[in-house]
Amino acid sequence: MKRDGMERVNRWVVFALIAAVVIAARLLHSHVLWADDNLPLAAAMQVARGKILYKEVWFDKPPLVAWIDLLCGARAGVLLRLMGAAYVILAAAAAYLASRLKWSEREGLLAAIFTAFFLTFGLPSAVIPVASDLLLILPHFAAIYFAWRGRAFLSGVMCGIGLLCSSKAIFVLLACLLWQWRSAPTLFAGFAAPNAIALLWMWTQGSAGDYYRQAWQWGSIYAANTFVDDPVVEGLKRTANFCGFQAALVAGAILALRQKMEWRLIAWIAFSFASVILGLRFFPRYYFLLLPPLVVIAARGWACDFRGPIRPLLFIALLGIPAARFAPPYFTLARSRDLAIDRDSKQAARELDRRARPGDTLFVWGFRPDIFIDSGLPAGTRFLESQPISGVLADRHLFSTQEIAPSFTAPNRAELARSRPSWVVDGLGILNPPLALARQPYLAGWFAQYEEAGRTKFSILYRLR
Repeated sequence: MKRDGMERVNRWVVFALIAAVVIAARLLHSHVLWADDNLPLAAAMQVARGKILYKEVWFDKPPLVAWIDLLCGARAGVLLRLMGAAYVILAAAAAYLASRLKWSEREGLLAAIFTAFFLTFGLPSAVIPVASDLLLILPHFAAIYFAWRGRAFLSGVMCGIGLLCSSKAIFVLLACLLWQWRSAPTLFAGFAAPNAIALLWMWTQGSAGDYYRQAWQWGSIYAANTFVDDPVVEGLKRTANFCGFQAALVAGAILALRQKMEWRLIAWIAFSFASVILGLRFFPRYYFLLLPPLVVIAARGWACDFRGPIRPLLFIALLGIPAARFAPPYFTLARSRDLAIDRDSKQAARELDRRARPGDTLFVWGFRPDIFIDSGLPAGTRFLESQPISGVLADRHLFSTQEIAPSFTAPNRAELARSRPSWVVDGLGILNPPLALARQPYLAGWFAQYEEAGRTKFSILYRLR
């Protein structure tokens, strides 16, 4: 009884500390928007105005990525960051439950700490936005938890919810199948259930076909067209960086697997790493799918034997690597070069606010959906950015003019040419002049309706004549 009481006290203390650190860290970002914040939040703003996702708002991600921002009123600021903090705390709780079920209370608390720590002390543009890859972490932990409990249907449901966040949930389903292969039909039924509900709702709204075209067809085109010249070298370099900053997880996993080599745990890591390779881009956020297996296994490794001074010192030193690298930027955000475009978007939004009249609408050229967020102007087209029109992906459009999928973008160009938004902001042309809106021949007739009305450092404002 005394031990149970101490465990409850420790649990509350750990989660209170987790909540304090996670909330404080995210509130420091309440006045900025990172690139992965922008499109989901801008899409959610249009949905909040009564538009139908996919049918009336072009969105190339699964629906929960936009719908979740409705929980904070589809607004930037404190509520958005508190929602992000709540998500990380829930992910830490799911890590705790899975690890406690697999191992014990001690491993559960370590897993919760690891989850909150590495989703705080990481690259801000990756760990702060509640975007597609981050959103998959919670259902990933939950799916594994239910698989270990022998609840195949609920495990499948969590994987299915994950698919409404990211296509990489397929790899989570494969991992759950390692433990629930005897109940595969039940697992697959659970996986299908939330997606069937979502598709039925979209079908009633007339957006199911658009969902397939935008999130899956365009998404597969994106995945098949990497900008990385040498994916092998890039993958090795990025993976080495990940292992360096997550050295505490890597070392803990090695300690655990040295003591007991469980092939299912190794396969879980392998499936998760396969999702990182998908698309051959190796962005830091792609490594999020590796966090659940490494967190759970590393918690076991560090919890097994903590006697003597060497292992605790090593543990602290390894956690100090990401803390030393990523804690200072929380306090230097105002001077961050990474936020130069965010600051310019706010300035462009102020110019629009000063000049726009009630009922005016907006289109933004380039990947600058934050201008919709900061200005509050409704979209004058389905498109919140230019990738599906120009065919030049956002991962390269600041330095390249390489177009892809002309047959896919042609109908989108025709659709834009039929629109008449009151304002057009070219947020790309100053940064990459060959991609300036005024220099796109396929939009020349449409663009002739507009005249320049103002400029900022990185943006040109055009008004309908």
